[in-house]
Amino acid sequence: MGKKELLKQLIAGFQASLPVEVYPRELSLPVDSGKIITVPGVRRCGKSSLFLLAINRLIRERVVTKEQILFLNFDDERLQLNADNLDEILQAYRELYPAIPLKEVYMFFDEVQMADDWQPFVRRVYEQECRHIFLTGSNSRMLSSELATSLRGRTLQYEEFPLSFIEFCNFTGVDTNYYVPENRAKLINAFKVYLHGGGFPEVVLAAPLYKDRILQEYFFVMLYKDLVERYEIRNPEPIRYFIKRVMSNLTKPTSINRIYNELKSQGVSIGKNTLYDVIVQTESVYLFFSLTKYEPSLVKENTGDKKYYCIDNGLRSVLLNSQSEDNGKLLENAVFLHLRRTLRIQEELHYYKGKKECDFVVTEFDKVTRLIQVSYQMGDEETRRREIEGLLEAARATDCQELVIVTMETEAEWREQDMLIRVLPAWKWMLYAR
Repeated sequence: MGKKELLKQLIAGFQASLPVEVYPRELSLPVDSGKIITVPGVRRCGKSSLFLLAINRLIRERVVTKEQILFLNFDDERLQLNADNLDEILQAYRELYPAIPLKEVYMFFDEVQMADDWQPFVRRVYEQECRHIFLTGSNSRMLSSELATSLRGRTLQYEEFPLSFIEFCNFTGVDTNYYVPENRAKLINAFKVYLHGGGFPEVVLAAPLYKDRILQEYFFVMLYKDLVERYEIRNPEPIRYFIKRVMSNLTKPTSINRIYNELKSQGVSIGKNTLYDVIVQTESVYLFFSLTKYEPSLVKENTGDKKYYCIDNGLRSVLLNSQSEDNGKLLENAVFLHLRRTLRIQEELHYYKGKKECDFVVTEFDKVTRLIQVSYQMGDEETRRREIEGLLEAARATDCQELVIVTMETEAEWREQDMLIRVLPAWKWMLYAR
């Protein structure tokens, strides 16, 4: 079968499947912005579902017919799309529907980064043919920086993540009205599952027997397809060790130089600059997020070791032999992900480190608006004092009055040094802190 015939088959086959039943998500894509909508995010987090939800809405509201939907998954190995044959997509559609002008078509291109040199094609189609273009990709740099450079001012970006806790509850049928006593107990149990198992939609819905295997496959694809193949890494084994080493040190300042010396002492040959490149690449494919130390001066902001957080607790749990002391790291990682996904465009996220430490500093236009400390339990006095003193030192240094400690179970409120401190269990905070 020729490529054009395959494209026709894929386009018409998808249209015949509409509307597709799909779980709702919190994020909703605009369908009438006149901009190119880009949806970056880690593999398998539900980016395609956002497309399906938008397509269902277009058809339900009778904005378009099924025939006006052009959906293609560029990750289909049969397509092998590149700059030389991308135009066959438009040719195939025109031959299928010669009476429908391209300006009336809604184009959804999934995992568009799998086609080499796709940017000029998208730019040309947008400028000459169609203003309804939607793109997903598993590489943030390729979607945001490269496309923004060639189409500055013509794109809107909507990042997608694995399920939030409220989405996890919706997927698993847990009622989030915590004022009902029996719901409260179910919410607490649901959060314990979410904390360790993470929020990849397929994993959440899978039978327990298959969850770990699915997560291991996700990591394999991210390591070999998104990193090793994309960035032409010749020796993947040191990279696998490096990723696991960063994962084991989640929530703490991480020295790439120290990990390099560890590898060197074990006789592993890999360049220091290679490791610095790899950590940036892992951020591009949404495996890790970095957090810089809060500094009032922009000049100092990028100095010092960064903290790293992982895209999904389940992924970390399956790659490392989880220990009981990991509960604190998993909770802090879950809090980070919630903050990161709900961060407004004008907000930034950092950590505070002076004589004491505070886990998260949220700034808005350079003003600190929230300070958040994470502590798995507040039972012993030493832990309680450490968390409070870190929070109060950060509050005095930043002149911030919004102070929260997120815990596993404790809920309280009191004033200290004339500052109000609120303590909330994570499950409740995640339902409340939107």
